[in-house]
Amino acid sequence: MSRIETSEKGLLKDFKETSSFPLWIAGVFAGLTAILFLLCLVFVYKKFCHNGRKAEKNYENDEVLDLKSVQLVKASYHEKVQPSMDELDYNSEGFESGTDSEVTIGRIHFKLAYDFTGNTLSVNIIEAENVPAKDLGGYSDPYIRVMILPDKRKKFETKVQKRTLDPVYNETFVFKNIPYSDIENRTLLMEVYDFDRFSGHDIIGIVKLPLIDVDLTHVVEDWRILIPPSNNGWRKKTSPEIGEICFAIRYVPANGKLQINILEGKNLKSTDKDGYSDPYIKISLVQDGKKVQKRKTTVKKHTLNPYYNETFTFNVPFEKIEFTSLMVVVLDYDRLSKSEVIGRTIIGALAPGGPELQHWQDMLASPRKPVAQWHALSK
Repeated sequence: MSRIETSEKGLLKDFKETSSFPLWIAGVFAGLTAILFLLCLVFVYKKFCHNGRKAEKNYENDEVLDLKSVQLVKASYHEKVQPSMDELDYNSEGFESGTDSEVTIGRIHFKLAYDFTGNTLSVNIIEAENVPAKDLGGYSDPYIRVMILPDKRKKFETKVQKRTLDPVYNETFVFKNIPYSDIENRTLLMEVYDFDRFSGHDIIGIVKLPLIDVDLTHVVEDWRILIPPSNNGWRKKTSPEIGEICFAIRYVPANGKLQINILEGKNLKSTDKDGYSDPYIKISLVQDGKKVQKRKTTVKKHTLNPYYNETFTFNVPFEKIEFTSLMVVVLDYDRLSKSEVIGRTIIGALAPGGPELQHWQDMLASPRKPVAQWHALSK
């Protein structure tokens, strides 16, 4: 063996002897490491899992408290925005006596002016506000009918204001031959209706103002709250005393053809002893105050709800249509005597306003298209 190999073995033996490590120290070190690892696990558990459950529990408690708070706020809000019926009651001082309290449903703004020289009373319907919605879209098509009671024959109607709960009119109506000495016996009646082309118009509310309560020596401007039209609550539909008729009108400007299709009538006044009538309808074309053309339907025997569906055509040049009216008269046929007038309506230039004028305007706004509508008859 060479001297070099002997030196390498000696060095290796010395390294092993100096680098030997006791086994018990390694065991202690491993145990300490395991303990530290377990302590870390316990710390992580307490820090995240346990505290998380505690936070979740607190969140559930907070949620319960929040729900209770919401319920209290909701109850408080309900009490504020839902007034009791006592708060809704309106003591109708100055109106017709009836129930002790009535529900308010909007109001009318108007002016009154009396002319002592001409014995005339001018009624200016300015506007209305907060009119109840009667249509599915949340609106109404309101118009106002004005009368001076006890005379119900003389009445005026404003134009129909479509799709609004706050209509503006600014229309003035003049009632003649009312001596000032007779004012205390008169009552101003303003009725608000919701216009409906295909059925009876809904009555929304009324204002009754005894003129004895008003100082007409000067112009009077006032707001009055509407009240339901009867003490028994709402009336579903108007019930004209002498009935209604439905007809469609159509104008073709190109050839000057004005057509009217008489469709039907309903709830006509009975004129015969058996409780029925034999109604027919006469249509007159009126121009310059004269009846220039006439047509009439067939007679429908023994009925108060006749059905016609009869069409008539008049020649009306375009330059004359704005001066033209149609007078529609319902009569009861009598073989042995003169036919009795049941009721009438007039549309066109001579229309008093309201649905009659609106129907005519709708026709002119839709040339060549038939426009149908119900009309309440008047004497």
